Formats: sequence, C-alpha cells, structure tokens
Amino acid sequence: MRRAASWLPPLAWMGVILWLSSAQFSAAETGGILLPLFGWLLPGIRPDDLDSLHGLARKGAHVTVYAVLAVLWFRALRRETTLGIRTVSVAVLAIAVGWALVDEAHQSRLPARTGSPWDVLLDAAGALAALVVLRTGWRRPAGAATSVLLWFAAAGGALALVLALAAGVGGGALWVSVPVAAAALVQRRRRAGRVRP
Repeated sequence: MRRAASWLPPLAWMGVILWLSSAQFSAAETGGILLPLFGWLLPGIRPDDLDSLHGLARKGAHVTVYAVLAVLWFRALRRETTLGIRTVSVAVLAIAVGWALVDEAHQSRLPARTGSPWDVLLDAAGALAALVVLRTGWRRPAGAATSVLLWFAAAGGALALVLALAAGVGGGALWVSVPVAAAALVQRRRRAGRVRP
C-alpha cells in the first residue's frame, strides 16, 4: 500500500499533464475563461495587455505543473529507492524533461495545439526550481527571490519614477512603493549583518 502511495501520484500527475495538453486546454479554450476573468479583475485593461496576461498565465502553468511533477517524483524516488539525493535529482530532472518532450510531441499532433521547444525549457525550469527548493530548503531560494524582487521594486521603481517625472506624468503609487522597497532592503541587510558572526 505504501509503495502505491509513492508511485501512483507522480504517474497520475503525468496523466493530468497529458490531459492538460489536449484540445480542451488550447489557447482558444482557456482564453474563453481567463480573458473575461482578467477583464473583470482588471477593469479598463487594454485588449493587448489582456492577451499578454493570458499568455503569461499559460506559461506560468507550464512551470507550475512540472514543478509539481518534480516534487512527486522526488518524493517517490527518495522513499522507494536507495539512490543518493544527487542521483535522485538527476533522475527527476531527466523524467521531467522526457515527459515535457512527450507532452510537446503530443500537442504538435493536435490541430488546436502546437508543440514548442521553448515550452520544454519552461517545463524543465519548473522542475529545476522545485529541485533547488527540495535540495536547499525553501528559506534560501525564498530569501534570494525576495531580495531580487525588492531590488527590482526599488531600482526599477526609481527609474520608472524618474521617467514618469520627465514625461510630466505623476508618479502615483511609486512615491510609496519605492521608499518601502528601499526600506525593506535596508532592514534585510541590517538583519543579515546581525546574524553573521
């Protein structure tokens, strides 16, 4: 029973991925649901931006479903084999990339779908991200991602604020978000300085 509990979830998830690559989940089909939803959530958004958001959601789904696949295979292989963590990680990445190739080949045979090598890279990135978190714990990647996002908010926001002022447009929420991001960066640095010996 325990063996089935280990092996069935990743195998079932592979089936879910094939189902998601069917014609039922083509861009036209998901657009019929997501575009009105995004339009309702973001009133006044331009149609081009709506299409971009829809595309981003679809690409984000690639990363997410393959991250889940990697977690499920990692768990199964760690529980049911005596392989070392490095070997398990390589095997999981190979399974994810192999299944991504099968998935895209399947999509390329459907009239409503297209296969793309770029999607295989996205799928591999999702699996790799999950493996990094599994191998290093969630704190280090989460901390690094937080720092990157805060730097982007502070530096990118400051640049956007300068450009907005140069164009004669008010800075709006940037007047609040840029100082908050900068203050959060300073606070993180101070806290990191206290932790180090």
